[in-house]
Amino acid sequence: MSFLEYLIGVDARTALMGRMMQKMGVDRQLKVVADHAAVTSRAVDRCRSCGHQDECAAWLDETTHADHPPAYCRNGDLIARLQSVR
Repeated sequence: MSFLEYLIGVDARTALMGRMMQKMGVDRQLKVVADHAAVTSRAVDRCRSCGHQDECAAWLDETTHADHPPAYCRNGDLIARLQSVR
């Protein structure tokens, strides 16, 4: 894998995290949570290290409404916490 391919993959996984936060309706809460930058950075790292990018992208494309992310989502706990402060 070239460095460029690595960077493209990282960017794609970061985009998936953003889409998941939007789909779950917590993107605004994530922006105002205490220590926003650190929380977001850790969430991006969890998403980047996930091995379910294809499944995640398909789930995001096919799902119009969901109360929780797929079981494999490494940010599921964060999403649940953000949903509780709506």
